[in-house]
Amino acid sequence: MTTHAEPDTGESPVVGQFPEGLPIGDHWVAAPAVEDVRFPYDGTLVARAPVGDTALARRALDVAVAVRERVGRLPSHTRRAALLATHEAVASRRADFERLLVLETGKPLVDCRVEVDRTLLTLLTAAEEVARLHGETVPLDLLPSGEGLLGFWTRKPIGVVVGIAGFNYPLLLAAHKIAPSLAAGCPIIAKPAPQTPLATLWLVHLLREALRAGGAPQAAVQLVTGGPEVGAALTTDRRIGAVSFTGSAAVGHRIARDAAPTKVLLELGSNAALVVAADADLDAAADAVVRGGYYASGQACISVQRVIVVDAVRKEFVARLTERVAQVAVGDPRDPATRVSALIDKRSTERVCAWLEEAVEAGASLVAGGRVADGVIEPTVLLDADRALPVWEEEIFGPVVAVRSVPDLETAFDLVNDSRYGLHASVYTSALDTAFTALDRLEVGGVVVNEVPGFRSDVMPYGGVKDSGAGREGPRFAIEELTVTRMAVIRPTTQKP
Repeated sequence: MTTHAEPDTGESPVVGQFPEGLPIGDHWVAAPAVEDVRFPYDGTLVARAPVGDTALARRALDVAVAVRERVGRLPSHTRRAALLATHEAVASRRADFERLLVLETGKPLVDCRVEVDRTLLTLLTAAEEVARLHGETVPLDLLPSGEGLLGFWTRKPIGVVVGIAGFNYPLLLAAHKIAPSLAAGCPIIAKPAPQTPLATLWLVHLLREALRAGGAPQAAVQLVTGGPEVGAALTTDRRIGAVSFTGSAAVGHRIARDAAPTKVLLELGSNAALVVAADADLDAAADAVVRGGYYASGQACISVQRVIVVDAVRKEFVARLTERVAQVAVGDPRDPATRVSALIDKRSTERVCAWLEEAVEAGASLVAGGRVADGVIEPTVLLDADRALPVWEEEIFGPVVAVRSVPDLETAFDLVNDSRYGLHASVYTSALDTAFTALDRLEVGGVVVNEVPGFRSDVMPYGGVKDSGAGREGPRFAIEELTVTRMAVIRPTTQKP
C-alpha cells in the first residue's frame, strides 16, 4: 500500500504499520488492484489501498473452512490472550488510529476519539466474555422417561463468519464483528467498506500478530476488500456459518435473501425519533437534539433525525433548539472544536441537499442551516416536513433534523411507530409513567429516556426491529448469536433404561 502525507500535518499514520496486500491465510497476499483513499474534507490523497476480487474472496473462504475446526478448538486462554494483546496494541497507538480515522472517514476528531474508546471497550469485553462461554444442566427427569439421565448443554462455534462493516465507524464496526467471532471460536473474514479500509486493515494486522505470538493460526482472522461482487462471493458460499452485516436496509435485505438458509445478523438503517413531552426539561432536550443529531456529521444510524414535540411546548423548544444549532462548529474535522464536517463523498452531499430541496418545495420551513459551505452541509433544522418525503421517512445520514409537533404523547408514540425502521428512540420527560409507557409502546430495539437515541454502550444488546435488522450486537450477545447449543444426554452404563 502506498501512503501519502496528510496535508500540513506531516506523514500519514499508516506508513509502515502493516504489510502491503491483503491478509489471507497466514500471509499477506498481493491484491490485483489498488484504489485511492481520499480525505473527504478536501479530497487529498491519503493512501492507495489494496482492492480484492472474487478469486481472493474464494481463497479466503477455502482457508477459513480449512482452519475452522482448529480455531474452534483453540483454548480459551489463547483466544482471550489474543484479544487482550490486541486491546493493548490499539491502546498504545490510539492517537494514530484517531488521526487515521479522521483522514479516511472525514469525521470530526472528537467522534474518532470516541470510536477508538469504544473499540477498546469492545475488544476488552469480548476477551472477558471468553470466560463466560458455557452451558448448564437440564432436568431431564421432568418426564418419567428421563429418570436416571444426565443432561447438559454447551455452546459450540457456528463456523466461518463473514463480517461486513459500514464506512461511518469502520474500526468500531469491524471490532464488533471480529472480536466476538474470535471469542466464540469462529474464523472470520472481514470486509470493510470500500471507502474506509485502512483502520480495519491495521486492526486485523495487530490481531493476527497477537494470534501468531500465541501459537494460533493467523488465518483465524482474514480480510478481503472490494465491491459488491466480493461481498456476494463471501456471503453466498454455503460453507459459512453466519453473516454479520452493518449497512443499508436495501443491501441487508438482499444479503439475507441471497445467503439463505445461512444465519444472517443485520444492523441496518434507522431514522431515530426523539419525543419531547410537555413536562420535559426543554434545555436538556434541545441540547440532546444538537448533540445527538449532528455527531459524526449526522452519519450514524441512531443519530436524531425525527423530533416530535408536544404542541404545548413547540414554540419554546424550537427557539431553544435554533439558538443552540447556530453555535455548532463546522469545518475541518482535524480541528478538535469541529462538530460537523464533510460527508463521506460528494454523492452523499448531493443526495442530502436534494432531499432538503424537495422538502422545502413541499412546504417545510428551514429554520437553521440548509446551505453548503466549502463542501460541508451546515447543521440543519426543518419544520413540518411532509411525512411522506424521504427526509422524514428514510435515513438521511447527514446533519439534518426534522421537527414536527403533535397534540399529545399518544399521538407522538404513534408517530414514532409509523416507520419501517425501529432501532432506537428517545423520550424526554419528567414523569416516570411516561417513561414506562414509552418502554411499553415504542416499537424499537432500544428506548432511551432523557438521553440521546444515539447512546450505545458497547456491552449492551444492540439491534433493531422491522427494517432496522435482526440479531443483536454487543460482545456477549454477538457471541450467543455466533454459537449454537449442543445438547448432551447421558445414561450411565451402570443403569438400565
